[in-house]
Amino acid sequence: MNETAPVVDVRDLHVRFGEVEAVAGVDLQAFAGQATALLGRNGAGKSTTMRVLAGVVPPTSGRAMVAGHDVHTETLRVKQLVGYCPDVGGLVPRATPWEHLQLSARLRRMDQWEDRARDLLERFELGDVAHRITAGFSHGMGRRLSVVLAALHEPPVLLLDEPFDGVDPIGVDATFDVIADARARGASVLVSTHLRELAIQACTTVLVLRGGSRVATMAASEMAGEEGARAYRGLLD
Repeated sequence: MNETAPVVDVRDLHVRFGEVEAVAGVDLQAFAGQATALLGRNGAGKSTTMRVLAGVVPPTSGRAMVAGHDVHTETLRVKQLVGYCPDVGGLVPRATPWEHLQLSARLRRMDQWEDRARDLLERFELGDVAHRITAGFSHGMGRRLSVVLAALHEPPVLLLDEPFDGVDPIGVDATFDVIADARARGASVLVSTHLRELAIQACTTVLVLRGGSRVATMAASEMAGEEGARAYRGLLD
């Protein structure tokens, strides 16, 4: 694949659930070594777009390519290439963080994974609860573990859906580090969030969604400060 080509390439993506059109013609390109934010209010189509890229939800129409593979026709290959932190769920209540990591490593046929797993758990301050079942975890702890699971195998495409929701500053900083590490090794990172300030800190490019459609794409720096806040409010009105 051409090194200058987008790692994630979405063209005229539509996703419908019955009469509801959750995504209405989104175009998106994301490149190696960069982090792209999908920014918008709840119901903007962010999570549905991420689910399509993760191979969880099929597109109704349009095209979505991940690392040169069509998410609709090569779903298993796409799932092998991405690390996905879903916006909700994804954890087994009766399993411990270590058991989650162990299962993920086995499914991906990873041999040397334990040192990285321990490092990620410590970074996210989950080391002390590594052998405690997740049923009693707070929402923020669950979010942190979901990011750890997404990043474990150092995927070429990292999809983080609402990773900052309910997360304390230590978890936010650890997530920033995971994003920076992924970019440094040449991965393409997509982060969906409704939090503008965290989006511009974590990402290089911001794609604003409203009502299932893309209304703007701009450099993260253009969304900073009071002027950026006013511009963002204007795009959502």
